[in-house]
Amino acid sequence: MYKVIGNPRSRSARIYWMLEELGQPYEIVPAKPHSPEVLALNPGGKIPILIDGDAVLTDSVAIVQYLADKHGACTFPAGTVNRAIQDSFTQFCVDEVEGALWTAAKQGMFYENRAPQMQEICQGEFGKAMETLAQRLGDKPYVMGDTFTVPDLILGHCGGWAAMSRFPMPKDGPLYDYFKRLRERPAYGAMGKRVAEALK
Repeated sequence: MYKVIGNPRSRSARIYWMLEELGQPYEIVPAKPHSPEVLALNPGGKIPILIDGDAVLTDSVAIVQYLADKHGACTFPAGTVNRAIQDSFTQFCVDEVEGALWTAAKQGMFYENRAPQMQEICQGEFGKAMETLAQRLGDKPYVMGDTFTVPDLILGHCGGWAAMSRFPMPKDGPLYDYFKRLRERPAYGAMGKRVAEALK
């Protein structure tokens, strides 16, 4: 059984979601960043952490891609053109979508919003990223076509993060339908239940 260490209201939810997609059992250890149990495994103090046997893995993007590769699902094979395109979507999400969300979050969490104009800037950058995503997505059900892959999962998590942070999300159209499609996946619903249970 996998063990996922990290506050459920964090990027740890991505790991739960992927494990639900893969149908793999897992244990949740709801530790906070920089807590003693986290620092013992990751000197940087960051979560999530995945324990797989004797292996200790960090960084949510690396973990979800590892799990997809290991179980041969939610991904295209390494060394293929489709994998390169898939990875480009993942990188786009990390750089342009999550980047705006995380920069805004840090302003409130760590810097007491010392630069309030950054919130407006981040929302503007997020909006541009959504425009780019809409163009790249087109009328496909998922970013890689009919196949749900790692970047869809990361984008789905970022969509929830954006909504909670009151960032401008699409109200209708293909991009609205895309995020709705992600939320309607059974594994997403199962992940939400596990998060709620872990927070009790």
